[in-house]
Amino acid sequence: MAKIFRAALRFFFHHLYHGLSWAYDLVAWVVSLGRWRDWGRATLPHMARTRVLELGFGPGHLQRALTEAGFQAIGLDESRQMCRRAATLLRQNGFSPSLARGYAQAMPFADESFESLVATFPSEYIFAPETLSEAWRVLKDGGRLVVAISALPGGSSLPARAAAWLFRVTGQGSDLTEEVERQVKAFFATSRFRVSVMRVEIRQSTVFLIVGEKSTSAEMLTD
Repeated sequence: MAKIFRAALRFFFHHLYHGLSWAYDLVAWVVSLGRWRDWGRATLPHMARTRVLELGFGPGHLQRALTEAGFQAIGLDESRQMCRRAATLLRQNGFSPSLARGYAQAMPFADESFESLVATFPSEYIFAPETLSEAWRVLKDGGRLVVAISALPGGSSLPARAAAWLFRVTGQGSDLTEEVERQVKAFFATSRFRVSVMRVEIRQSTVFLIVGEKSTSAEMLTD
């Protein structure tokens, strides 16, 4: 039964990101009680310098926030529908989109092109060895990989408790135990990143961030 449920969730999320992309913002707003975009913006203070590549940019809200914050934002996403939606959103707000369609496992960019890479609530592609290898390749020395890996909605109201339950069931929200944190750090460290796991409190919620720093001049350690 659990396997069937997980398969059904993967099917739903795939279509929500593609053929049903028009409903993505509504679904995200409902399940997060309107906090989804704030959770994504929790990554902003952890960027290194200015040139940023966002993996899986979706409707483009973080692309807009990055540009407004003064970053040179570039996006990569495999969904044709999301590419169109994000480009429309950016143009409607007076920004020129710089978006590419492709996969994180084979990024169409030159070596050491970016100071930062960011992904918010990505699917399992973020844990592919090819993704981390590509992230290392396109980042400059001292660059950062910043991943909002999950979130836990807080609050004691019935909607808040329901949102927290839904996030746990779908795998989008779970607390990071010491053992899980150790495993996450060890996995990212295999790709030579110096790794930190952070908890950021936003609007009665906890966002869990993975921040990996590329350094070719020092021994790689986990914090």
